[in-house]
Amino acid sequence: MRLTRWAMATTVATLAALLVSTTQAEEPKKLKYPDTKKGDVVDVYHGTKVADPYRWLEDDVRKSKDVADWVEAENKVTNAFLEGIPEREAIKKRITDIFNFEKISAPAKHGGRYLISKNDGLQNQSVMYVQDTLDGEFKLLLDPNAWTKDGTLALSGLEVSDDAKLIAYGTAQSGSDWNTWKVLDVATGKTLTDELKWVKFSGTSWSKDGKGFYYSRFPEPEMKDGQFLSLNVDQKLYYHKIGTPQSEDKLIYERKDNPTWTVGGGVTEDGKYLIISIGDGTTSRKARISYQDLSDPTNKVVDLIDNHEGKFNFLGNDGGVFYFQSDYKAPKYQIIAIDTKTPDKKNWKTIVAEAKEPLDSVGLVGNRFVCSYLKDAKTAVKVYEVDGKFVRDVTLPGIGTASGFHGLRTDTETFYTFSSFATPTSIYRYDPATGESKLIRQAKVKFDPAMYEVKQVFYKSKDGTDVPMFIAHKKGIKLDGTNPTLLYGYGGFNISLTPGFSVSRLQWMEMGGVYAVANLRGGGEYGDEWHRAGTKLQKQNVFDDFIAAAEYLVKEKYTSPKKLAIQGGSNGGLLVGACMTQRPDLFGACLPAVGVMDMLRFQKFTAGRFWVDDYGSSDNKDDFEAQYKFSPYHVLLKNGPKAYPPTMVTTADTDDRVVPGHSFKFAAALQANHTGPNPVLIRIETKAGHGAGKPTTKVIEEIADMWAFLVKTLDFKPSFEK
Repeated sequence: MRLTRWAMATTVATLAALLVSTTQAEEPKKLKYPDTKKGDVVDVYHGTKVADPYRWLEDDVRKSKDVADWVEAENKVTNAFLEGIPEREAIKKRITDIFNFEKISAPAKHGGRYLISKNDGLQNQSVMYVQDTLDGEFKLLLDPNAWTKDGTLALSGLEVSDDAKLIAYGTAQSGSDWNTWKVLDVATGKTLTDELKWVKFSGTSWSKDGKGFYYSRFPEPEMKDGQFLSLNVDQKLYYHKIGTPQSEDKLIYERKDNPTWTVGGGVTEDGKYLIISIGDGTTSRKARISYQDLSDPTNKVVDLIDNHEGKFNFLGNDGGVFYFQSDYKAPKYQIIAIDTKTPDKKNWKTIVAEAKEPLDSVGLVGNRFVCSYLKDAKTAVKVYEVDGKFVRDVTLPGIGTASGFHGLRTDTETFYTFSSFATPTSIYRYDPATGESKLIRQAKVKFDPAMYEVKQVFYKSKDGTDVPMFIAHKKGIKLDGTNPTLLYGYGGFNISLTPGFSVSRLQWMEMGGVYAVANLRGGGEYGDEWHRAGTKLQKQNVFDDFIAAAEYLVKEKYTSPKKLAIQGGSNGGLLVGACMTQRPDLFGACLPAVGVMDMLRFQKFTAGRFWVDDYGSSDNKDDFEAQYKFSPYHVLLKNGPKAYPPTMVTTADTDDRVVPGHSFKFAAALQANHTGPNPVLIRIETKAGHGAGKPTTKVIEEIADMWAFLVKTLDFKPSFEK
C-alpha cells in the first residue's frame, strides 16, 4: 500500500496565545495547542476498519508546508512552556559544566600506531587523532567540527587499510542514516576524489592489497517519497577501486529473489576470503552466510549457511575453517567452527560451549577468544584458546559494563573500557598472553562518585517472571515515597541495558532524583528465549514488565505515582507510549523519544521493514490483532477523551530511522483526546536525526529541556550541589 497523501484545506492556525505563568497557589491552566486538522482516512485490516485522521502528518516536513507550519506551531507552544520554568537556565548551566571534560575513546591499533577519538569537552563532534605511542603526541587526522559551523555533519564510520596508508570514512548529515563515504590519504592528510553515496547500514572492508574496499548500498531513492521516507530495499554488495567513480564499482552480490534482504560483506584478516552476511530482519534467526575465495577474482560465491535456524556472527578463520558466535542449538550462544571442506552441519564443531550466562560478544585477539558474558545484565569476561581451552577470567574493576577487546590475531595487546552508573569511563590496556590489565586513562568528571550508590533488585512481573532492575541515587535518601524518580527501559531487538556512565543521568541524581533501569523481556539480558518472550504476540510482556517495575518503586517507597517519570527512546519510545496509555494513573510524567507509535504502518517507511522480526506485521491477521491492542497512537484514538500524565514527546525532523510522523501523529492524537491541565507537548529538533551524530550543543539543550520539564511537572526543587 502506497503512502497516502492529501493536502490540507487550510494551513495550521497561527498560535494565538502562549502559556501564561502562574503562581504555585493558582490552578494550572490548560495549554492552548495548535488546531490540528483531522482527515477522513480509514484503512481496513482483516475486516477491521481503522481510522487514521492524522495521516497527513506522515508527509516529509521539507516538502509539506502544512506539516512545516504544524511543527513550527507545536515548537512555539513547547518553547513557551519550557521558557517559563525558572530552573531551566541553572540546569543548562550545570549540565554544560559537567559535560565539559575530556572524552577519549579506547585506542585502535593500526600499522603499529594508535587511532584515537577525542573531544576536548564541549566540541560538537569528536576529533580523530593518531598516536605513535600510547603516551605520544596527538596528531590530527579528521576534524568534523571543521566541516560545518553548527556541527551537524558527523563522522559516521571509519575503516583503516591494512597498511594504514588510507582511511575510508563515512559522514552523516543532520543525523540521517544515509552516509557518504570518502577516502583520506594519511601521509598527506588530504581527502581523495572518491565519493560513495546512498550508503546505509554498512561499513567498509578493505581488500588485503589496499587498492579498494567492499561496501553495501541501496539504489538512489525515488524522489516521490524522498530519501527520508522511502522504504529501504534492494541492498547490494559492491567493490570500490580507489581513484575510480562510484558508477564503475563492481557488483559483488545481490538477491534479486528477495530484495528486502540485507547484504553485507567483510574480508577475513588473512585477506583470503570475503564473508557475505545476508539477513531478513534486525534480529532475524534466518541468517545466511556465503563466502568467496579471493585468490581468484573469477571464483564464484559459495553458500555456506543457507536458511538454517540461527544467528551467525563471523569471528575469524584458520584457512578454510571459519569461527562463528551462534545461537544454533544454543539460545545463550556458543562459539562453533565450520570447515568449508565439510560444511554439513553434522560436522560443525563446538569450540566454546553455551554457558549459563548469555555470550554477549567475542573478540579474537592475540590468538585467543575474549568472551564477554552477561551475568544478570553485568559484564563478566573469560578468555579461551582457539581450541576452546579455558585460560582465565578477566578481573574487572567492579560491577559494571566492559566493552572492547578488539584487534588482530597477531596483536599482543588489546583495549577495553569500563564504566558504571556512578563510575566514569576508564580505559584499560589488556595483555591476552599474561592477563594483565593496566589503567591508561580515566575520565575526569566534575563530581564525587563516593556520594552515590547503585544496587540491583529483582521484582515480579505480572505473570510471575523475575525481572532485574538497577537503582542508582545519592547515598542516604529516605524511602518515604517523595523522591523524584526516573524509570528507563527499552525491551526489544535483543539489546541489553547494562550499567554505564552518563552525564545526563549523573545530573539527574545530583539534582536529587532516583534513576532506575529495568531489564525487560525483549532484550538480550538472558539470551534468545528472554528476547523472544518480548516479541510479536508476546510484546505485551514488555509493557507488563515495565509497569511492574514502576509498581515496585512505588511499593518500596522510592517514589509515588505523582513523582515517577518514565523515559525511553525508539523501541523505548513505543514502550513509554504503550505504558502511559495503558496505565495513565501510574506516572507523573512521560518522556517518549523518537518512538514507534503507529504499529500498523511502521514497516512502510525507511528501515521499518527490518523490525517485523520483533514486532510482526499488520499484514498478518494475528499480528495485527496483537498490535492494534497496544499501538499507542491507536489506543489514544480508541480511548477517546481521557486524562494523561504530563508528557513531552521528542523527535527530530531528519530522523529517517523512526520517521517523525510516528511522534507527530501520536502528539496530535494525545492533544486532541487529553483532558485536564497536564501539559502534553512535542519538542521537534531541527537538523537532527534518530540520535547518532547529534552535536554537543543540541544534546545539552535537549537534556536541559527534559530535566526542566520533569522539575516542573514532578514539582520538586532540584539540588545543584557539586
